[in-house]
Amino acid sequence: MNIRETAAETDTVICSAKGCHAPAVWVLAWNNPKIHTPERRKTWLACEEHREYLSEFLGVRGFLKDVVTLEEWAAAEDQ
Repeated sequence: MNIRETAAETDTVICSAKGCHAPAVWVLAWNNPKIHTPERRKTWLACEEHREYLSEFLGVRGFLKDVVTLEEWAAAEDQ
């Protein structure tokens, strides 16, 4: 995950889009079937503005598996 390193925003999770510094609200779970096992999930984070763009990028390659809110993803990890 991308995390800001400034003192004021030490734990703010940011969007994975190049050059974007907006807080992330979406998790895009993906894998590349040529190099990952089917159950493996890599993640990209997205702000509202970049969710569709990043989803499309992964989708056309057949990599996108799921899109959920950051809140839902964190809750699932806590279980």
